[in-house]
Amino acid sequence: MAVNYKDLGFVNTTEMFKKAFEGHYAVPAYNFNNMEQIQAIITACGKSKSPVILQVSSGARKYANQTLLQYMAQGAVQMARNDGYNMPVALHLDHGDTFELCVSCIESGFSSVMIDGSHHPYEKNVELTAKVVEYAHKYDVTVEGELGVLSGIEDDVVAAKSIYTQPEQVEDFVKKTGVDSLAISIGTSHGAYKFKPEQCTKNEKGVLVPPPLRFDILEEIEKRIPGFPIVLHGSSSVVPEYVNIINNNGGKLKAAVGIPAEQLRTAAKSAVCKINIDSDGRLVMTAMVRKVFAEKPEEFDPRKYLGPAREELVKMMIDKNENVLGSAGRVD
Repeated sequence: MAVNYKDLGFVNTTEMFKKAFEGHYAVPAYNFNNMEQIQAIITACGKSKSPVILQVSSGARKYANQTLLQYMAQGAVQMARNDGYNMPVALHLDHGDTFELCVSCIESGFSSVMIDGSHHPYEKNVELTAKVVEYAHKYDVTVEGELGVLSGIEDDVVAAKSIYTQPEQVEDFVKKTGVDSLAISIGTSHGAYKFKPEQCTKNEKGVLVPPPLRFDILEEIEKRIPGFPIVLHGSSSVVPEYVNIINNNGGKLKAAVGIPAEQLRTAAKSAVCKINIDSDGRLVMTAMVRKVFAEKPEEFDPRKYLGPAREELVKMMIDKNENVLGSAGRVD
């Protein structure tokens, strides 16, 4: 028997995206795999008065157990209310690749799902996405589709190269599938190694600068489907501060380059209503755990190294909400 997401305290993304579009900001979509991550997400978005989308990948479901993740997310909403936070929270499947996976998530209480058929030929992508939409809408669950392919590696998502979204396909895709939002490819990429060094230039400080996002493609898509919610995946900035902490404490992250924050802020002021952030969270946690172990090699209590990681995650996410996505202060 299907669980109604409303009974768990979640909302779907319809009203979230409407307000984001009108307010020229993007809702943060943060991935989580464990308790410390979801605690940080709720605390950061509560303190900064930001709506939030809790994202679960298929890899997270395999790692943490789908039932446990569901209860963690449900408990997170209750935690927010107990702490006096009243922001809307959606529970979203990130990069669902099969109809069966989307059904499983919908029936377990997810309020939103992504069906990523971008690796299929166009007509197959349309067919699969429409099938998920038809099922999801029976339960008032919103659906995100994808056109175009992002390069990089993150969980079970692997692609050798990017394929930019073709603006001339978006009208047909949205009309035939009935999706509620659309993930596009304009130059973002999955993982911490988003760009090869030869794709980048160096600034006056010798720091690698990636090629700019294709805002011309985004603008053309906006013209073709005006007012329609757009999603950006692979949008971590791979914050140099945390890369340096990792490398200064035994790590070996070479040529890790992300999306510049100012470009994401520009995107968030457009039709982009949702921006996904996963790798930055991983980098923050790894940086702080490595730092604790380097400074206190005798430490063995998980609370003593996961606690600082959680607190730094809160700091990073508040900064994202305030200065990158523009979502802070949007909740009464």
